[in-house]
Amino acid sequence: MDRPMFKAAAALLATCAVMQAAAATCEAVSRPQLTPVIELYTSEGCSSCPPADRWLSGLKSAAAQGRVVAQAFHVGYWDSMGWVDRFALAANTARQKEIAAANHESGIYTPQLVRNGQDWRDYGSALAVRTEPARAAIRLAEPEPGRFEATVTPADPAQSWAAYWTVTEHGHASKVKAGENAGEFLQHDFVVRQYVPVPAQRGPQTLQLRAVPRDGQAPRQANLVVFDPKTMKPLQALSLACAG
Repeated sequence: MDRPMFKAAAALLATCAVMQAAAATCEAVSRPQLTPVIELYTSEGCSSCPPADRWLSGLKSAAAQGRVVAQAFHVGYWDSMGWVDRFALAANTARQKEIAAANHESGIYTPQLVRNGQDWRDYGSALAVRTEPARAAIRLAEPEPGRFEATVTPADPAQSWAAYWTVTEHGHASKVKAGENAGEFLQHDFVVRQYVPVPAQRGPQTLQLRAVPRDGQAPRQANLVVFDPKTMKPLQALSLACAG
């Protein structure tokens, strides 16, 4: 092959490689409306939690359509009752306490449903349509397996904002052998396997997350919730589920 043809072929291969790399990147962009954020605080040791867990699993279709960001935060303060919840994270309990403090609540409990940063007792209205413009835009991508990157652009450049990442997984199950749910076979979706808070920021920023390893073949997604640190109310939220 002569040199001009070699250069042309090399250039073509390089272009193809770039195109393939771009095509391989999984990404999502937030919509103009605020996406509701649902946080369920739950435990395998809590006898009143399984119905709430089943309700949350019913949101899978809405989540896949981008109509909600749903997360199951398993907490560990029931572990002393005879059954240790393997999904419980200390960071989840810390998050629940932060919400309680922001809402001037006297304590924490399970199952607790939190909608857009506020305690929410009416499960039936949790996804009721409340069209509200987002106050931030998010672009979320997984440029390589297990590494997530987000660009956050607040609508108001002077707006102070904070955020948190979660990695959630579907399809988990436990045969509970002790405690209040002894003998029950519990199934879980949207299980928070990783929670990473992002301190207060201002203006457009790029954020990155290195995810914990996947638990077996469980389908998972990365979620980013951007919120007002004074009120805990989301400015916008987005989930990304990539194949593999």
